[in-house]
Amino acid sequence: MQAITYSSYGDPDVLALTEVDEPKIGPDWVKVRVRAASVNPVDWKLASGGLDSALDVYFPATPGWDVAGVVEAVGPAVTTLAPGDEVFGYVRKDAVHGGTYAEKVAAPIRTVTKKPANASFAEAAAIPLAGLTAFQSLVHALDVGADDIVLIHGASGGVGSFAVQIATSLGARVLGTASEANHDYLRDLGAEPLTYGDGLVERVRSLVPDGVTAVLDLNGSDLGVSPDLLAESSAGRIVSIIDPAVKEMGGQYVFVSPDVDDLNELAGLFDDGTLTVQIASTYALADTQKAWEESQGGHTRGKIVITVD
Repeated sequence: MQAITYSSYGDPDVLALTEVDEPKIGPDWVKVRVRAASVNPVDWKLASGGLDSALDVYFPATPGWDVAGVVEAVGPAVTTLAPGDEVFGYVRKDAVHGGTYAEKVAAPIRTVTKKPANASFAEAAAIPLAGLTAFQSLVHALDVGADDIVLIHGASGGVGSFAVQIATSLGARVLGTASEANHDYLRDLGAEPLTYGDGLVERVRSLVPDGVTAVLDLNGSDLGVSPDLLAESSAGRIVSIIDPAVKEMGGQYVFVSPDVDDLNELAGLFDDGTLTVQIASTYALADTQKAWEESQGGHTRGKIVITVD
């Protein structure tokens, strides 16, 4: 089968479309014929060597953790899925090697579930990592509810777009930072937009004089002023997915985990119309290098998707 691989760390030009062996599946794994995968910054950060101290990478490595496709085979212990089922998932394994940028991928059953019935494969592939990150940060870590005023740093990106929608679905008032070009987009999602950078504290306090009740940091650039944005009664109620230094502020650092129950929640939100997917662009598997170069530009609104024929 064909897959994107890299055999050394480097820039996107280390990627190559190559022939590799089909993946094996264990008793509690499934083999998925990939229809779409999506690009996340962690994919190219791993390939650059930037996370070498945190995760084992075995060359030649196939990148990608997000997937949507059709189950082709199941292990003998699998009871929840069957060949022919349309699925999506966040297929993060213990090491980086056989990822989702491929015609087929082997996935532990803990990482995949039936895709949203109303979603295309491209839409479904765009949800898992970004959607789970937003959901787990807001629901599990921050316990956001109807009485909250949530500020999201970097609200127009892949995770931010989901976070705004999830927070509003929980009844919260949402403020989101983004470049001015994305302010109308944030309004459409349900957030009150703010420009990031110098003067953010004053801009937030002009809208919420007593401060917000929770902060979700998705870009790191304004994490340092986050304690000054919080209401006095909400001290330490900060989550960052970027910088573990948030723990020194009394907050939490969140690293997204595969979770089928959370994926099912996200599927339900999509199917009932609460959650929409913004796809910035799509690329064929052979054009993954171009997809990564777009992602590295840092100004993508929504998600970049790779389609697999």
